[in-house]
Amino acid sequence: MHLAYPAVLAALLFCTGLYGVLARRNAILVLMSVELMLNAVNLNLVAFDVWLRDTLHAGQALTLFTIAIAAAEIGIGLAIVLMVYRNRGTSDVDRLRDTVEGHEPDPNAGDSTADTTSTARPEVAA
Repeated sequence: MHLAYPAVLAALLFCTGLYGVLARRNAILVLMSVELMLNAVNLNLVAFDVWLRDTLHAGQALTLFTIAIAAAEIGIGLAIVLMVYRNRGTSDVDRLRDTVEGHEPDPNAGDSTADTTSTARPEVAA
C-alpha cells in the first residue's frame, strides 16, 4: 500500500477542517470542523500503523481513544452550544466573544423611561 494516498487525503481533510474552524462563525459548524480534523488524524494513525506493520497495532489503539475523546467532546460541546443558544438566542461565535469581553450593550441605553439624573458624587467641602 502506498502511504501517499491516505496521507494526502488526511492533509486535505485537515486543511478543510482548519479552514472551517478559522472561517466559520456558527459554533456547530466549528465543532464539525474540529471533528473533521480529528478524523484526518485518525486516518493518518491507521495508515501509518498499516505501513509500519506494527504488531501491537498502536495506531489503531490510539484511533479508538481519539474516537472516544471526540465523542465526549461533541456531546459536551453540543450541550454547551444548545444552552448558549437558549440563553442568548444565537450561536454566533463573534457575538459570544463580544459578550465575554464585556462589550455588552447597556440595557437602559434605548429606554426613554430610564432615570436620567446624574450619578456623579457630590463635592465635599473641606
